[in-house]
Amino acid sequence: MKRIVLISCVSKKGNKKAKAKELYKGPLFTNSLAYGKKLNPDKIFILSALHHLVDLDQEIEPYDVTLSYVPLANRNPKLKVLTKKEAELWGQKVLQQLENIADLKKDEFIILAGQSYIKPIVKGIANIKEPLKGLKQGERVKFLINKLS
Repeated sequence: MKRIVLISCVSKKGNKKAKAKELYKGPLFTNSLAYGKKLNPDKIFILSALHHLVDLDQEIEPYDVTLSYVPLANRNPKLKVLTKKEAELWGQKVLQQLENIADLKKDEFIILAGQSYIKPIVKGIANIKEPLKGLKQGERVKFLINKLS
């Protein structure tokens, strides 16, 4: 049985093409990655709203796409928020990618993400752990920092 950690992308990114693990910025992503590594997984991937399942060393360009609801008043005009149907298709694609590298019925998946990134894939994975479930963004960062100290 493999242990696989999935970390959601974040809105804060660098401004040029980089390895995924270096493109995403901010305390939520950096602490999620550090905590994910501490869990000694066989593999860590990023759940990207644009690129689906992303390897940490995959080079990608910055982008403005999310599965998370963002109120219009707070939304960057360039930001694309996926519709419910687009999110369902995104989830299907992620599950297809995961099937190529893991056993969705036997392997353990630890997902460090909000519900908008978990909901489209949760029904396809049998052994799932959600340590951040029910926590708001600021609470997630505090939880991760506590786990790392």
